[in-house]
Amino acid sequence: MRYLYTKTHEYICIGTGKTVQVGISDYAQKELGDIVYVNLPEIGQTFSKGEVFAAVESVKAASDILGPCDGIITNVNLELDGRPELLNEDPKKNWICEAEIRGSMPTDLMSEEKYLKYIQTL
Repeated sequence: MRYLYTKTHEYICIGTGKTVQVGISDYAQKELGDIVYVNLPEIGQTFSKGEVFAAVESVKAASDILGPCDGIITNVNLELDGRPELLNEDPKKNWICEAEIRGSMPTDLMSEEKYLKYIQTL
């Protein structure tokens, strides 16, 4: 599994094929604090890179989840519907949705190493 990150703290977990898992980074969940609600996307919903497709709310703030690429939602993590705090516990294990990538992978996504360097500058 390989993780790629956006500057807005979403990740894509690449396995095999064109289906990826999408979630928020550990940095994002720490900045948000205790997550109390996740507005999940719907299966079949399409999204574009940079477009809002989901949201999370915490005791500190609400935050939009932006599409890290162009895609279509193929699965959602329904566990988050009743237990949004799972994002605080392990945001990689508790992805928000699975999506099929449409078109090519964006070239501005960062490797985990580059992302860790990027968040040190914030």
